[in-house]
This record gives sequence, C-alpha cells and structure tokens, in this order.
Amino acid sequence: MRIVSGILVIYIISSILFGHLICVARGRYHYHKRRGLSNPPPPPPPVLTADPPQVPSDPYPSPNPNPDPAPGDSNTGCVFDVTSFGAVGDGSCDDTAAFRAAWKAACAVESGVVLAPEGGVFKITSTIFSGPCKPGLVFQLDGVLMPPDGPEEWPEKDSKTQWLVFYRLDGVTFAGKGTVEGNGQKWWDLPCKPHRGPEGSTSFGPCVSPTMIRFFMSNNIEVKGLRIQNSPQFHMKFDGCEGVLINDIQISSPKLSPNTDGIHLGNTRSVGIYNSLVSNGDDCISIGTGCSDIDIQGVTCGPSHGISIGSLGVHNSQACVSNITVRNTAIRDSDNGLRIKTWQGGTGSVSNLLFENIQMENVLNCIIVDQYYCQSKDCRNETSAVRVFDIEYRNIKGTYDVRSPPIHFACSDTVACTNITMSEVELLPEEGELVDDPFCWNAYGTQETLTIPPIDCLLDGSPVVEEAYDSNLGC
Repeated sequence: MRIVSGILVIYIISSILFGHLICVARGRYHYHKRRGLSNPPPPPPPVLTADPPQVPSDPYPSPNPNPDPAPGDSNTGCVFDVTSFGAVGDGSCDDTAAFRAAWKAACAVESGVVLAPEGGVFKITSTIFSGPCKPGLVFQLDGVLMPPDGPEEWPEKDSKTQWLVFYRLDGVTFAGKGTVEGNGQKWWDLPCKPHRGPEGSTSFGPCVSPTMIRFFMSNNIEVKGLRIQNSPQFHMKFDGCEGVLINDIQISSPKLSPNTDGIHLGNTRSVGIYNSLVSNGDDCISIGTGCSDIDIQGVTCGPSHGISIGSLGVHNSQACVSNITVRNTAIRDSDNGLRIKTWQGGTGSVSNLLFENIQMENVLNCIIVDQYYCQSKDCRNETSAVRVFDIEYRNIKGTYDVRSPPIHFACSDTVACTNITMSEVELLPEEGELVDDPFCWNAYGTQETLTIPPIDCLLDGSPVVEEAYDSNLGC
C-alpha cells in the first residue's frame, strides 16, 4: 500500500511539472528576423485597362513567410502606449517627451511596439528615433501625428531640415491606419519659395524646410497602411538604406506645393514600392544616385511631376543607377511621366531600366531623357556626361498634354544614349488631333513595333566611339 501511495505521489508531481513546462513553452514568443529584400519579390501584376489602377483592399503580402503577431497582440506584452508615458494627444500640447520615452522602452525589448492610439492628435518636435534596437520594433500610428505649425512655431534649437528621423535601425516597421500631417502650408508660403514672393517672384532669404520622414542608414524597413500628407518639403526620404518595402500608403499635398516629392531614394538598394497613391507638387517618386534593384508596381501618380531618375551628375559628380523596374502604374495630370535627367559634366551611368504597362492621362513629357538639365542660365557645355543605356519602354499608352512632344530624347553630344527599346507605345493628344513628332538627339535604339506618334528619329546601331565610354562609367 505504501508503494502504491508513493507511486501515486510521484505521478502527481511529475504531471504538475510536465504541465508547467508545456505552459512555459507555449507562452514563450520567438522573433523571426525579417529577411532583407536583395531582390524585392514582385507582386502579382494586375490587369491594366484604360482606367488607372486602384489600391486594392487586400494589399500584397509581406515577404516574411512567418509574420510577427499584429502590433498590440496581448501575447507579446510589449506594447508601449505613448499616453501611458504622458502624451496628451489634443493637438496642442507638446508630446515629444512621451514619444521619446516610449521609443526608448520599446527599443530595449524584442518585438516592442510604440503605439500612438486612435483618436489622439499628437504634436511632437523634430526627433531622431535612433537604434540599434532589439529585433522586431514597430512604430504603430493609429491616430494623427504632426509637427509644429510652420516656421514661426518651430523651436529655434531644432533642425529645420528634417522632422521624423529613423536612424541606424535594422528590422523596423512604421505602420498603422493613422495620418502623418505635415502642416506644410506656412512653409510653402515663404517668399523664398517659387512664385511666392511679391507679384509672383521668388525672393532671396532663408528657405530651409523640413523633410517630414527620413530613414537614414537603416536596413529591412517596412512602411505600410499610412496616410502621409502636406509635408513642408519631401514627404519621405531613404538615405543609405537597404531592404525597403513600401506598401498600401497614400501621400498627398496640393498640386502647387513646392518641392514636396512623394518618395525619394538616395544611395538605397533593394526597394519595393507597391499599391500606393501619390499626389503632390513635385516628383511622385524620385531616384537619386547610388540606387539599384528598385521595383515599383501598382502605383498611381498625379497630379505630380511623374517618376524621375535624377537629377544626376551635378557639379561634375559621379552617378550610378541601375536595375529599375516600373510596371502596372498610372500617371495622370502630371508635368512629366517617365523622366531621366542629368547635368552636363557628370560621369557614371544609368542602365537596365524597364518601364512596362504604364497608363498616361494628360501628361506633359510622357517619355523624356534630358541630359542638359539645368536650373539656371549659367550652365556651360561640358564634354563628359552620365551615360544612359539599356532602357526599355513597353506598353506605354494614353494621352499627352499638347504643349510639348510626348517623347523627348535629348542625349549628350559626346556620350550618346544607346540600346533604347520601344514596343507598343501609343500616345495620343489629350485635346485636338495633331500628333506631335518625337524629338531625338544622339539617341540610338530600336522599335519592335510601330509607335504612335511614329518615332523615326532614333538612330540605328551603336555609335562608333561607344567602346570608349566604359572608361567614363566608374560604376
């Protein structure tokens, strides 16, 4: 009997211990680090019709096959609500200290979440949210986040070149159903801005304005779901980053708001921009030097200045841009469509570009390569230039603004544009019946199909001096 009782006691103790271990194992959360986007996975291409593509209700999935729990999941226990750190969220009080404290706490734990809850209007001053941080950090914005209202309210001690900066991070997500409001109107009205001075002039004087969101020297970044609007200058910049996924965002500012580029990339690689709407007063997406492996799909631009590569080669500098794909995209009511712009005197190259399935609607300069880009009357003729080659334009259709020819290839006198391919390009005037002739200068390429308007100015073959160009690349 004693033996049986002893066995029973051992069995009960073992069961308790074993069950406890199971609970501990189930309660433990493991973070799976997001992989970098060395080659961003293209989403399934939508069927392009005469109507511009719309942002689908079900955005393309993240490339992470094992997604982390949604921010705020009670299982993580790592949500840091800024109101718990003293944020008021009334649109008037300065909530900067609360956001910095919440960031510091979330940065120190795995899968930490900084939460700006729905219903709050949070005002913060210029802030650098810096790392390194523990993996899986999320900045979840469900309310409204905004800076001080204009240059007069901007603290004297704060930088006027940038507002929200994310620095030295790896594996960070900026997401939510909220709005980043830039309060840009008073910055746009400065007399130093184009046409804002007396009688439509541009006055001299301080003209520094802040970029709204900047990611600097960071990797494996995801931005999704947000509305970003009315930036004083650029809405979002990525400098020195690698592995960027932008999905299902809306960027908006008025058509005449100056220098309000939607998304700007500089020295950044492996980028996917998907399912997003951009309407603003400058470039929809601008791609600067040092960028490669960029995939853009399902984007609607307009009004805007289109999708631009450049400007490149300013002050005789070297510029390198390669492997850019733009597909299944609409550009409407814009001053440019697909643009490459370089300064005379630069070096380097722009190569391996594919523009495919693009719908134009009332666009000035639908397809343009401008190697004589200049912002004043003082630019000199130079013998060196950024080389432009291996560019494909496929299934580019729609209407153009008749104030300028729809196709314009103005290539360098000494460094020709080469290997341009045109296929199924059909561009008709938005108004009237006159179809303008394309312009070509020192541009070499082929037409795989007849184009509208006919482009008879492309030169066949390759220039005799093409072999000498390689020494000018340096990329």
